[in-house]
Amino acid sequence: MRERLAQFAAARDWGPFHTSKNLAAALSVEAGELLEIFQWLTPEQAASVMSDPDSAHRVRDEVADVLAYLLQFCTAVGVDPLTALAAKIERNELRFPVPGAARDVNSDVGDQPV
Repeated sequence: MRERLAQFAAARDWGPFHTSKNLAAALSVEAGELLEIFQWLTPEQAASVMSDPDSAHRVRDEVADVLAYLLQFCTAVGVDPLTALAAKIERNELRFPVPGAARDVNSDVGDQPV
């Protein structure tokens, strides 16, 4: 997908615009558009968004936009997204052990998962 996105952008001469700053901004905008679908919905309404064909289509489109910009950003800055995710999960497994498991007394008790 990363190569396909790179070819798509290159064919349209978008390279000069695909800086890390611009891609990070575009990613934020698209994530905001995904959030906008759910803004002001009750938990029950949010849970049923995918049962409405029009809403489901909007969600899928925004998810695709977020993923596309994230992959393009990763290419621009040289980050392998799956390697970064695996490393983050490993750090979170140490920071947030399974309830009831032994916990290091030097850990950050107030941290929240990311």
